[in-house]
Amino acid sequence: MKKIISTSDAPAAIGPYSQAIRSGDFIFCSGQIPLDPKSGEIVSDDISAQTRQVLDNVSGVLKSEGLSLGDVLKTTIFLTDLGNFQIVNEIYGSYFNNQPPARSTVQVSALPKGAKVEIEVIACANGGATASDTSG
Repeated sequence: MKKIISTSDAPAAIGPYSQAIRSGDFIFCSGQIPLDPKSGEIVSDDISAQTRQVLDNVSGVLKSEGLSLGDVLKTTIFLTDLGNFQIVNEIYGSYFNNQPPARSTVQVSALPKGAKVEIEVIACANGGATASDTSG
């Protein structure tokens, strides 16, 4: 079963996609760019402000399903300039300061609306399945 997630706590989709999809305990969030949820405009040209807005948008989507960033299992960060990696990494670390999720970071040639950063996440409600040590 698939549930479409839509919330005013994050920007509306700017194309034919959903803000997120829930399937069972898993939430697959579409990439968020630094749009202000109210105005629909990029918040700033500053990479720090953009990164904070993106993470706040992700938080808004998760919150609509009763989740938080602590429930995120995997993130993918898209940057138009890997020269901004250290700044983004520092801000990202302040949002994921305890048991950070798995992550990939890639440089892309461009992002929608001229954004400098986009982040997508996969989260799991109810703690997901219990992991066990199978190393012997």
